[in-house]
Amino acid sequence: MNIAYILNSYPQPSHSFIRREIRALEAQGHVVTRLAMRPGDAPLVDAQDVEEAAATTYVLRAGAAPLAMAALRSLVAGPLRFASALRLAVSCGRRSQVGVFKHLVYLVEAAQVVRLARAAGATHAHAHFGTNAATVAMLARALGGPAYSFTVHGPEEYDAPRALSLGTKIARSKFTVAITSYGRSQLSRWAGPQHWDRIKVVHCGVDPARFPAPLPLPDGPPRFVAIGRFVEQKGQLLALDALAELRQTHADAHLTLIGDGEMRAQIAARIDALDLAAHVTLTGWVDEARILTELQTAHALLMPSFAEGLPMVIMEAMAAGRLVIATYIAGIPELVQEGKTGWLVPAGDAQALAVAMRDMATTPPETARAMAHAARVRVLERHDAKTEAAKLAALIAVP
Repeated sequence: MNIAYILNSYPQPSHSFIRREIRALEAQGHVVTRLAMRPGDAPLVDAQDVEEAAATTYVLRAGAAPLAMAALRSLVAGPLRFASALRLAVSCGRRSQVGVFKHLVYLVEAAQVVRLARAAGATHAHAHFGTNAATVAMLARALGGPAYSFTVHGPEEYDAPRALSLGTKIARSKFTVAITSYGRSQLSRWAGPQHWDRIKVVHCGVDPARFPAPLPLPDGPPRFVAIGRFVEQKGQLLALDALAELRQTHADAHLTLIGDGEMRAQIAARIDALDLAAHVTLTGWVDEARILTELQTAHALLMPSFAEGLPMVIMEAMAAGRLVIATYIAGIPELVQEGKTGWLVPAGDAQALAVAMRDMATTPPETARAMAHAARVRVLERHDAKTEAAKLAALIAVP
């Protein structure tokens, strides 16, 4: 099959799962044309992301004149069809937070996407996230482009389902992908019952080849690693509060924070206020090899999020044979099992998080090893990137 991937900004350090899915599809013999509106805004530190950027066509780089010409050609080729797509764009724009004008821009982008997809021979379009990339895919279809599907990850889409016209996007799609059963339940709230069978679960996946037999859990004081964008929903400030509490009984506990973002200054200030400078390492964004190294030197991944879909870093930590301490939200409990592969705590509760960290630190080594092994087995059974890409391809192939 020949598939056009429609993306907003790509690649991004936090979107390695998209790269993994695309490459798994290509390894299975499918042709994937990468069509992103713009490059990612974060520095690319992983060589694989640099390669992806080179393989991606950026729609907005064409410039205003070629984009306008694509829209004009679409109008001339099918005036009634163009008028229908225009009405759809206006309708979605009136419901949205970004307004009608932005959706007219999406319509122009969609006209260019149709042109590029046809030139590439693409017979299906797949978008990631239910935001503007899915809007462009939907409008491209309305302009005569290929049938489309899109993957909803959350949590952002769940915060504004009406503004994003999720129900409309689902109804017009060939199928819609949720990455967890929880996600499917949320999408079902905004789709008519007659469209529920369009919502399929395809997990994000890890590449088992990247995770050979894991290293033993390290000796010494408890070491935790947290990975993610420095934004409010990830809860890094809460992790620092819990670490300060844990140090009352485990003075040498250490936390490595991998990532960057708008809250970096606040995180640095909290580290200073809690006198944790000697116990917290900030790495910035790092490549996948460094992430694996950091996981291997830690006992557990810390995921104190307030809102999530199902974080890739949980899958990667489990595949690396590491324990997980996470909040009991969204799709996380579908993978992390309390007392079997890790610990689940209420979101927003620093005290409960500290208790779980202390429980991890005092777990007998034999028990911790058994839990880490169970975590690895579970994630590799449920989240193999090749298997999940094959599921997606099978859905696309259905007539």
